[in-house]
Amino acid sequence: MDNKKTDTEALNQEIINRIKPSMPKKELLYDLSDFFKVMGDSTRIQLLWALEESELCVGELSAILDMTKSAVSHQLKVLRTAKLVRSQKRGKNVYYSLNDEHVQIIVKMALEHVCE
Repeated sequence: MDNKKTDTEALNQEIINRIKPSMPKKELLYDLSDFFKVMGDSTRIQLLWALEESELCVGELSAILDMTKSAVSHQLKVLRTAKLVRSQKRGKNVYYSLNDEHVQIIVKMALEHVCE
């Protein structure tokens, strides 16, 4: 007897048949998992929160978070790679902002959830 079939005999096949086709592809879920790994760092959350308030340069972010410019730059690179922030060079400074409204919504909703 097939072990897989035996393991699922008592399960509600109707529910499985309804849900399974609507599941996102595994590759997309891996990307979502990676997204949450990026969001799972308190320093990056602080950066996102500050950038939700205003467009800022590394020096300003460094002062707000009381961190070195090097450490801030490293975390901003991670956020840029994950497409959570964007940068724009103006003169000698690079200014950072949230990539789009979705990032702001995600951070605010997550905080709301934690506060419940």
